[in-house]
Amino acid sequence: MASYLELKAQAEKLLQQAEDLRQQEVAEVIKEIKAKMAEYGITTADLGASSKKAASKASPVVKYRGPNGEEWSGRGRSPVWMKEALEQGKSKEDFAV
Repeated sequence: MASYLELKAQAEKLLQQAEDLRQQEVAEVIKEIKAKMAEYGITTADLGASSKKAASKASPVVKYRGPNGEEWSGRGRSPVWMKEALEQGKSKEDFAV
């Protein structure tokens, strides 16, 4: 019977072989797709693909405005101006927009 380390080495070797084979197959598929696209005059725009990244999410809504016009959505870590105001006895509601 094989030991744990021997089986682990075999598994890692098989995973590497599988990844190598996947990369070869992907390369072949890409080659076929490019050939079909050239044959039929298809562009990436025809496929709905875009070279630009998807539009990022909208900016979070400003919920608090600091004494000097600083803005904070209330998400994430509290900004320094908010921490200082809270230490001075003010509340978040004092800065609510």
